[in-house]
Amino acid sequence: MFGHIDKPLIMGILNVTPDSFSDGGQYSDVDAAVRQARRMLDEGADIIDIGGESTRPGSEPVAADAQIQRVVPVIAAIRRQVSADIPISIDTTLSAVARAALEAGADIINDISAGRDDEAILALAAETDAPIILMHSQGTPKTMQDNPYYDDVVQDVLAALYQQIDAALKAGIKKKRIAIDPGIGFGKRKQDNLDLLAHLDAFVAAGYPVLLGTSRKRFMGTICDVSEPSELVIATAVTTALGIMAGVQMFRVHDVRENRQAADVAWAIKQSRQSL
Repeated sequence: MFGHIDKPLIMGILNVTPDSFSDGGQYSDVDAAVRQARRMLDEGADIIDIGGESTRPGSEPVAADAQIQRVVPVIAAIRRQVSADIPISIDTTLSAVARAALEAGADIINDISAGRDDEAILALAAETDAPIILMHSQGTPKTMQDNPYYDDVVQDVLAALYQQIDAALKAGIKKKRIAIDPGIGFGKRKQDNLDLLAHLDAFVAAGYPVLLGTSRKRFMGTICDVSEPSELVIATAVTTALGIMAGVQMFRVHDVRENRQAADVAWAIKQSRQSL
């Protein structure tokens, strides 16, 4: 996983939490989570991303034991009942959670702290040869929207990601196992998010697969005058199409069907343009 990605990948979000900003409590039951995983696969998901801790703005951290109790039964059930092959990523910043998830059948580590919260997660990725997604965030979920500031958001975020890429490589993680995420909405103002989206090609140029996570995020609601996250499906699909044209390879979304369509059409257009 990672290295060269031939076509855009859709990562379906499966939050097994009581308090995530958009779908908290909907899939905390194992049976409900399995049904949602099956639905996302039917709608075209390439990866299922499972998380046991809400990282919405203002959220409190969740202990490793609690996260493990939430995610491990779901991962095991998906492996038994849905697919033995679909890549599963574990959305956590804690090495203990990542290790338990990998042992239960997960394949990828998706760390919103990029190894800053728990450096042992980098050693774990190296030890297991698990692909890891390094995301940029400023502060913690509890504090990240308390007056975030950048001199130049694109260059500042890139510099921070390069620093964590260097830490990952020094920990022994292979370059082909690393992907990056600019962290839309994580310690960013509305204009910061827009600037990052306008310059996604700068992240693609870094030479690592890029994951984009804009799904149902609040800054788009302020543009569209929408307060309910579930009403931002079209807005999210627009950013997916724009990301395709900029060279982004992976998209983390709640609404798989709509974003699969957006990605496939944008990809076909991009391929046609490149063939001329």
